[in-house]
Amino acid sequence: MTIGRPFEKGQSGNPGGRPKEIAEVKELAREHMPAAINALVSIVNNPKASDAARVSAATALLDRGYAKPQQHIDAEVGSYVAWLPRPNDTAEEWEAAVKAEMAMQQRPKLEAEKPSFSHLLEVKDPTDS
Repeated sequence: MTIGRPFEKGQSGNPGGRPKEIAEVKELAREHMPAAINALVSIVNNPKASDAARVSAATALLDRGYAKPQQHIDAEVGSYVAWLPRPNDTAEEWEAAVKAEMAMQQRPKLEAEKPSFSHLLEVKDPTDS
C-alpha cells in the first residue's frame, strides 16, 4: 500500500476516464425518462391499481420532482461502565479469585452489591467537554 502520492505529478490515476458504457446506459435511461414518468402518473391516476402500487408510484414521482427528504439521525452517545477483573500477579491469586467468584455466585446477591475484585472503567464520549 502506497502512502502519500501514488502517482507522479501530472499523471492521472484513471487515464482512460470513466467507462463509456456507463455514460451510454445513463443516456439511454434519460431518453426514456418521459415515458417512465408518464407510466408512474398513469399508475397514480388509475383507480384499479392497488394502493401499494399507487403509493409507490407517487413516492417515485415526488422523489424525482422534489428530491428525497433528508434523513436526520438522532444518536445519543453516553458513557458506558464496564467491570473488568483485576489482574493477578500469581497463579495462586488467580485461583483464589476464581474460588471467591464461584462462592459469590452460589449465595444470593444483593442488587447494590458490586464485586470486590473488579475495577470500574468508565468510557466517556471524547467529543464532550
